[in-house]
Amino acid sequence: MAITSPIYDPISTATALAEKYVSGQQQILTSRGSRATATDKALGDLGSALTTFQSALTSMGSAGKTLFAQSAVFSDTALGTASASATAAPGTYAVYVERLATASQVSLSGLNEDSGVSGMLKVKVGTTVIEVDLAKANTDGASTKLTPREIAAAINAHKDNASLVTASVITTGSGTYELVLTARNTGAGSAVSIDAAGAAASSLYGKTANVLVNPTDALIRIGSATGTAVTQASNTFSSIDGVKMTFTKTSATPVTLTVAPDTGATASNVQGFVDAYNKLKSVLDALVAPGDPSKGKAGGEFSGDSGVTALRDRLVSLLRQAGSTSLAAYGITANRQGALTLDSARLNSALARDPNGLDTLIGSASAAAPGGIAGKLDAYVKGWTSTTSGQIKTRREAVTKLQAELTSRQALLDKQYDSAYNRYLMQFTQLQTIQSQMTNNSSMFDALFSNDKD
Repeated sequence: MAITSPIYDPISTATALAEKYVSGQQQILTSRGSRATATDKALGDLGSALTTFQSALTSMGSAGKTLFAQSAVFSDTALGTASASATAAPGTYAVYVERLATASQVSLSGLNEDSGVSGMLKVKVGTTVIEVDLAKANTDGASTKLTPREIAAAINAHKDNASLVTASVITTGSGTYELVLTARNTGAGSAVSIDAAGAAASSLYGKTANVLVNPTDALIRIGSATGTAVTQASNTFSSIDGVKMTFTKTSATPVTLTVAPDTGATASNVQGFVDAYNKLKSVLDALVAPGDPSKGKAGGEFSGDSGVTALRDRLVSLLRQAGSTSLAAYGITANRQGALTLDSARLNSALARDPNGLDTLIGSASAAAPGGIAGKLDAYVKGWTSTTSGQIKTRREAVTKLQAELTSRQALLDKQYDSAYNRYLMQFTQLQTIQSQMTNNSSMFDALFSNDKD
């Protein structure tokens, strides 16, 4: 009777047994690796949200920006534009624009492309003298002609120019050109002149510059056409405290400038602060959410993390400024979920009584003069976002270290798997060989005894 042996594949059998050998440890490593990856992503999201909030805090007090906004508008809007800071005194002002500031512009006409040019071309802008070496201006080499465009390029690129004057070229005919020089700044103090006495053998030599635009200072009067004159080189004036005025045309008669609170812009500024905080809070709420196992709802990545929970709670407490005034007095309150909301009517009413009160309460997160709620919020958040010692950095370093450790342990486990696989493969290959031999022997004996009986 033939012996029947189980049929199996040594490779698949070795694979299954090796996987079972390491499965417990592999599950642990996979779980810890997934958790580490999720934690690292959550820390990145938290860091990004905190940094964005810090940027919003800093921008509120940057370059003199305030939450309380005022507008400044001319009765003739074609006259120019105006803006008012929070410190400007509301009211109306009469402004008369007698003269605008202009930039100097001169030209040299009848220029050619010249050969063998050397010497110096002097361009003066105000008190600055720009000396252009004409031989070096010929960038194609001495054997070629010096073109007006090369001269213009040399003036523009000169180290002493610093963009004080811009040189350009106009083609006026077949082989003739005009070199035009325009001052960057307006005002009589930026007059442009050209001295080509050192430009021998050039079509520049001996030419007198044509004055296209005479440089002038701007002249305005406050109050009336006969009021006190204010003269300056620029068309932008700050003659009225807290007000900036930029004029684009003159006026035949005085026009009215009205400075008044801009309730819409103020509400928008305050809403920006409210939105920035709410966006950060929503991220924190999601990260520390406890979840609901009964409904299959997973908790946030930091649902059991007391540090992140304390961060959220501390930010809430910092918004509750101690003292007689609070954000609530300006219409900024928290709903049941802790998100901020803004009551514009209450805000405007409070600002009507004290225009600078909210800015004083909120303060600034600027490095130069931190203070108020914004300063305290920024200082606390820096404990998390600091690139040298912040908690985000410390925690991510710990996660990175854990991931490196898990990678090493995975490499070791892979070796254990390979060792187990090779051992099982060898054993079951040998067993398969023995069974094959036994099957052959059994078949031989069956055939032998079968012949005897016959």
